Amino acid sequence: MSNALGFPPLVGESPRVLILGSLPGQASLRAQAYYAMPRNAFWPILATVIGTPADAPYTSRCAALVDKGIALWDVCASARRQGSLDADIERDSVEPNPLGRLLTDHSSIQAILFNGQAAAALYAQHVIQTLSPVAAALPRITLPSTSPAHARLPFQRKAAQWHASLAMQLDHR
Repeated sequence: MSNALGFPPLVGESPRVLILGSLPGQASLRAQAYYAMPRNAFWPILATVIGTPADAPYTSRCAALVDKGIALWDVCASARRQGSLDADIERDSVEPNPLGRLLTDHSSIQAILFNGQAAAALYAQHVIQTLSPVAAALPRITLPSTSPAHARLPFQRKAAQWHASLAMQLDHR
């Protein structure tokens, strides 16, 4: 059992959407990059929204995300977990990220999108009760996990759901 530590948030001046994952997997921790597992669909899906190819340099993808008004972080700052599966996160070991501070500092955020059910459940268990009423009332949308462990939904359907939700949030002013 290892203790995984998350990354700092990827956030610009005036983000409109916050995407929350659960905790970086082993490939991401080794690479020190969000969604570094080659089979994870996150960057291929987001490429259609941010206009930067999924295989572009990591810094370019991150800059494009920020330019589009998308912030990225994880619910967990740290947690014990064997391997990379969300199901293996020991729920009692979770130390959540200070999401209340992020949401206060970036009041331009209009919605939170969860990368999968685990991120949404961890948020409900460890974060929501710590938020201000305004932050707690933000719309929350749970999207299909981009993890290769969640392959029962075809890529095209995942991409369509992600694209529709992001387009709705980013076009809403």
